[in-house]
Amino acid sequence: MTSTRLEILYEDNHVLAINKPALLPTMGAREGSPSLVLQAKAYLKEKYAKAGNVYLGVVSRLDAAVTGVVIFARTSKAAARLTEQFRTRVVEKTYWAVVEGAPNPPEGKCDDWILKSERQARMIIVTRQTAGALDARLSYRTLGSADRGRLLEVRLETGRKHQIRAQLSHRGYPIRGDRKYDAQWSFSPGIALHARRLELIHPVRKTPLEITAPLPKAWCQLGIREDYFRRD
Repeated sequence: MTSTRLEILYEDNHVLAINKPALLPTMGAREGSPSLVLQAKAYLKEKYAKAGNVYLGVVSRLDAAVTGVVIFARTSKAAARLTEQFRTRVVEKTYWAVVEGAPNPPEGKCDDWILKSERQARMIIVTRQTAGALDARLSYRTLGSADRGRLLEVRLETGRKHQIRAQLSHRGYPIRGDRKYDAQWSFSPGIALHARRLELIHPVRKTPLEITAPLPKAWCQLGIREDYFRRD
């Protein structure tokens, strides 16, 4: 298995951060199927000439269609501490999304209740009284224009499955290329949702750690380039 195409964002003895490409699952649905974690293990095994299995704890995940920062732990101690940070919402998660249309207001918050619909095979917005519903909260602001839409910065307060995709689509602003959530315009590869930045505490050094993932080249087709944004 090749690991040469991995884009490493941060690496030390405790943490490994990678800019995940589109259409590659964080973890494989079946044992041995292609995944980011398997490629990352192959990278470490080759780089450090490790014999036997390589430990790598998955502490953050992205949908296969989504790009951006994914964090792995290189030791069990780091994995436990990072997992606790995600569980207690210490980690600040910032995404960039290109949506169809122009959100009104251009800056705001989304506070909903979300539930998986087995019939529709996606997450849906429901009432608070719905059995099994989970609260889903995020804030967004418009950064600029994009082809047939707007570029948004989204900050997650909760980490529900497909949360950004479902909440924005529910308001009439689906993410570009996200056919599952009613997008009309195409985007390839994947969808125009990118985990731009994670801010956390280093699990061993206890110092702030901020990791930012450059945009995929495919975003150029939407009129968005990395050098447009010197400050996020």
